[in-house]
Amino acid sequence: MADLRAITLAGEETVLKDAAVEAFKASLRGPLFRPGDVGYDDARKVWNGMIDRRPALTLRCAGVADVLNGVNFARTHSLLVSVKGGGHNIPGNAVCHGGLMIDLSQLRSVVVDPGRRIARAEPGATWADFDHETQAFGLATTGGTVFDTGIAGLTLGGGIGWLAGNYGLVCDNLLAVDIVTADGQLRRASATENPELFWAVRGGGGNFGVVTSFQYQLHPVGLVLGGLVFYSFQKAKEFLIFYRDFSRDIPDELNTIGLLATFPDVGPVIAAMVCYNGPVAEGEMVLRPLREFGSPLGDAIRPMPYTEMQRLTASMAQAGWRNYIKTIMVKDIGEAVIDTLVEYFARRPSSYTVLGFQQLGNAANRVEKDATPFYNRDARYELLMHAIWLDAGDDEKNMRWTRELAATTLPLTGGSAYINHMATEAEEGADRIRAAFGPNYQRLVAAKQKYDPTNLFRHNQNIKPGG
Repeated sequence: MADLRAITLAGEETVLKDAAVEAFKASLRGPLFRPGDVGYDDARKVWNGMIDRRPALTLRCAGVADVLNGVNFARTHSLLVSVKGGGHNIPGNAVCHGGLMIDLSQLRSVVVDPGRRIARAEPGATWADFDHETQAFGLATTGGTVFDTGIAGLTLGGGIGWLAGNYGLVCDNLLAVDIVTADGQLRRASATENPELFWAVRGGGGNFGVVTSFQYQLHPVGLVLGGLVFYSFQKAKEFLIFYRDFSRDIPDELNTIGLLATFPDVGPVIAAMVCYNGPVAEGEMVLRPLREFGSPLGDAIRPMPYTEMQRLTASMAQAGWRNYIKTIMVKDIGEAVIDTLVEYFARRPSSYTVLGFQQLGNAANRVEKDATPFYNRDARYELLMHAIWLDAGDDEKNMRWTRELAATTLPLTGGSAYINHMATEAEEGADRIRAAFGPNYQRLVAAKQKYDPTNLFRHNQNIKPGG
């Protein structure tokens, strides 16, 4: 085999000697892919079909020992490194160009202790994997709104989900992690072990190491009253004003998404997706105003298993489609924002594109701003501007439309972003990333300085050691 060209942490080209690569490969239980190897192209794929980067090496880990060896190899050779969990992150931060990608996607075990209501999950698991195991015991935790999202990235960035009204964000339900830090050590982090590291990983992203297991608090979750009700796009402004007022004062059991979308055989619509995690009869009463707003084009709200609720958005965006996203954390929905969204949606380049207000949830809003790095506890919604299309030739016009909408909307809200939908500093800018953490940023810098002083883990929404 020939020597291999790669990219360093400094962004410079280096040469990895074949002997070093082969020695690294021999230390692993999982496969190590070079460009051209069978399996390389499959390993570098992620959910978003737009992401087409080519790592110099891809390590598909078979266990924690592979993670340790991968981190040590990257540090020794000062390689750019990225970490892939479930691979669902829309900006594609899991895949670096020219560096080492540490692929955790095969580590998908989920072990449930129903007596203690605790689950331990490996970092390649998706929420579909997690929910399948926990729901066998009538248990769940906040876990996003899309079934094939990976648990790792969502948790590390905070984690908004259907159960957040009852139980807070995903990171609020995290009890402990095992994490390989930049020095190649496996550490346990919890409220009592390495507590500052534990604080940092509950919303600080992938800046502090490679998490090899997550331990979560579980809660009883049975049938939910869920689904969506949708109306003609002609009622968009009227409905969004109603939705804003309705969602301001709802019980903890309910979480919602207000949505502008295009439904097959229907066309553009305004909709509300809902999940009521409580007695169905009570939920029916709570949701009655939403369902009686006018004459709906469709009402698909009904009792369903929580696992089915998690799959309701599956048809809106599928693996391999092209995606580009911008988000803003919003405290309230002003009429100027509504007008802007309705105007832009009417001239969206793609009929697959969706705009929405994803509600954080009452319990998530009650957590103190400095309890975790997730600072935006007073935001009621995440405003999602999610362009979706199929043809690579349409990339530029869809990305331009999304950027223009975000630039127009931001001054009307003054909000910062949600890091799980942010790309790297090159795309977002350092100030935008810093603003997402607010005053918590300096505490994160201190943790970064302690656990990753050379900024090995930088292919993310990066927090730099030393500020």
